[in-house]
Amino acid sequence: MITLSDARQQFIGHLKGKSRSSATILAYGKDVEQLVDYLNSLGITDPTKVTTESLNDFMQKLVKEGYTLKSISRKTNSTKTFFKFIKSSGIITSDPADDLGHPTFESKPPRILSKMEYRALRDAARGDIRMSAVIEVLLQTGVRIGELSKITIDDLHLDAENPNVYIHPEEGSVERTIPLTKPVIESLKKYLEIRPKTANKALFVTKTGRPLLVRNIRTAIDRYFRLAGIKGAKVNDLRHTWVAHQLESGISLTLVSKLAGHKRVSTTEKYLQYIPSRTSEDKAKLEEL
Repeated sequence: MITLSDARQQFIGHLKGKSRSSATILAYGKDVEQLVDYLNSLGITDPTKVTTESLNDFMQKLVKEGYTLKSISRKTNSTKTFFKFIKSSGIITSDPADDLGHPTFESKPPRILSKMEYRALRDAARGDIRMSAVIEVLLQTGVRIGELSKITIDDLHLDAENPNVYIHPEEGSVERTIPLTKPVIESLKKYLEIRPKTANKALFVTKTGRPLLVRNIRTAIDRYFRLAGIKGAKVNDLRHTWVAHQLESGISLTLVSKLAGHKRVSTTEKYLQYIPSRTSEDKAKLEEL
C-alpha cells in the first residue's frame, strides 16, 4: 500500500520533473508534510481514507494556531495540488480536496511611493554612489532585487545606441532586455568609475570585490528608507512604483508586463485599480521616475 508519505515523495519528484522553482518545491513540500503529519497523528496513513472533513479540520487547526488567512489559502492550494496529483497517478479514485474551499481575505494594495517619497529616498542615498546606483536601477527598471544581484558587467550596455540591461532567464526571472533611462545611465556611470577592480563580473560588488548579496542590498535600502522618513515601504515597493508609474503614464499594458517579467498580463493588470487616471493613448517610451 502506498502511504501518504510515499505519495508526498512522488509529488515532490513530480514537481522537480516539471522544472518548478526550488522555492515552489520547498513551499509545496513543507505544506504537504505538515498536512501528512497531521493526518498521521489521527491514524490516517492511507490516501484513500482521507476525507474532505479531515482536510477542513486541518485548516481549522491552522486558524486556531494563528496562521494568517493568506498562509492558509496557500496551504489549501498546496493540498488541492497534491491530491489532484495523486488522483491523476491512480493512487486514489475520489479527490477529497475537490470541495475544500479557500478562506476569503483582502489582499493589501501594493505600496506605491509618491514622487516626494522616491525623491526623498534619492536624496538620502546621494552620498553613497553605489547604493544610489542600486536604487536607480530598481526604480528605473522595475527589476526584482534578486535579479539586480545577478546582473553582470557584461549584461550592461550603457554605450549602445539604445542603452539597456539584459536579465537572464534564471529561476524566478523571465528573460528580457530592459531599456535604460537617462537617470539610471548617469548613476551607473558614476558608480562604475569607483567600482573596485575585480575579476568578479557581478555589477554590484563590495569594497573587496565580492558580489553584493541580496540581504546586504535590502538592509542598506531599508536604512535609507528610514533616513528619508518613508514608512511602511520595502525594497519590492520600488518595483511596484515602477510598474504603476509606467502604466499611469500611458505605457502599453503588454509592454509593461513584458519588461516587468510578469508571466501573465493579468498580474500587471491588477495595478490599474490603484491608478486614478490612466491616459487613453498607449505610449512606447518608458517614463523616467
